[in-house]
Amino acid sequence: MIPPGLLISAPSSGTGKTTLMLGLLAALRAQGVEVQPFKSGPDYIDPAFHTAASGRASFNLDSWSMAGTCIDGLVGNATGAELILSEGSMGLFDGVAVPGACGNGASADIAARMGWPVVLVLDVSGAAQSVAATALGFREMRPDVTLAGVVLNRVASPRHETLVRAGMEAVGIRVLGALPRRKEIEMPERHLGLVQAGEQENLPQILAEAAAFIAEHVDISALRAAATGHLQQVTALSSVVPPGQRIALAQDRAFAFVYPHLLDGWRAAGAEVLPFSPLADEAPDARADVCWLPGGYPELHAGQLAAAKRFRDGLRDFAQTRPVHGECGGYMALGAGLVDADGTRHEMTGLLGLETSFARRKMHLGYRLADLHAPIPGHDARARLRGHEFHYATILAEPDAPLAKISDSNDLEVPETGSFRRFEGGGQATGTFFHMIAEAS
Repeated sequence: MIPPGLLISAPSSGTGKTTLMLGLLAALRAQGVEVQPFKSGPDYIDPAFHTAASGRASFNLDSWSMAGTCIDGLVGNATGAELILSEGSMGLFDGVAVPGACGNGASADIAARMGWPVVLVLDVSGAAQSVAATALGFREMRPDVTLAGVVLNRVASPRHETLVRAGMEAVGIRVLGALPRRKEIEMPERHLGLVQAGEQENLPQILAEAAAFIAEHVDISALRAAATGHLQQVTALSSVVPPGQRIALAQDRAFAFVYPHLLDGWRAAGAEVLPFSPLADEAPDARADVCWLPGGYPELHAGQLAAAKRFRDGLRDFAQTRPVHGECGGYMALGAGLVDADGTRHEMTGLLGLETSFARRKMHLGYRLADLHAPIPGHDARARLRGHEFHYATILAEPDAPLAKISDSNDLEVPETGSFRRFEGGGQATGTFFHMIAEAS
């Protein structure tokens, strides 16, 4: 049986969703409650924090990129848990203009499909009874989305809380908690969002403080009682094609990101994942038949990567006879050079001619639909892939053959085509700036 669920959302980013989500996960875990976390949307940093707080792997659910059967199958991972908590992205109804696989990417799509009531986090600073009008609008916006109640965040004083609660009572909306401002449990951020979970040396302390904070100020029993859901049985997960039978996967602080559902799917299909660390100057495992360099932060470790001769030479040798693929940060590492924020150029592996720079930052953000011109590991030429791009690198040169025709969520073509290069020994190097989520139907 699939356990009941709730979706944690808000009117906008920066309102306090993550604080509530992590605090709830840690508090419930401390009470012995098994909770299955999910993340609505393509964000790839939050799931690692969910996993640290809950002890269970967290997966992304994305209505623009994923077919409904894929979403249902991933929710099937909740079997054995007592409760599902899914953290939304941006505002509850925020998505793209042109729908994708089974929606426009809004968290509300997931809440409606799964029948999970929404717990709305409201920043009440600078207002009182008027906040109820915001909550009322969210309750009425979509008839297929149910509002379980609200959690008030950044409450200034007991008097302030009383006034806000009075407004909510007047419109019949339940207050499930009220959180005073508390900066010490806010986590450090960098240009792509939160610092990664693996880099938070004091994460256990942060989670313990968040758990105590939420347990003190939120009615967790009432929140659990509000959970429900449509999905009653496990739906078979759509098959994920692994890029190879043995996959050499770069894994360290410079290359930390592959969507969890892909890794899970590769292993479920029988593939063996062989991790290695470029930062530790390790070469890909010689037993592997494919090498995959995920996204991450190579720009923060460019000097160390440039000095990693064993890694560079080993990857170059590997690529002569077998496929190597890089996504975003991994793509930059496959290039000829990377200019860091201080303007210093660092030599990368040179398997592709790509040159990128962080001295002149430019944000690239959004969904991507790729029509492949050449194969990548696990997908033939002419395959159509859905994914997401988020980086600040400026392209100085992208001279190799374009890997794909790539469009955004408005069906407008984007210039970041990715690259491919073939080698005489039968190997190839391919790379994209977008992170693959699913094959398009």
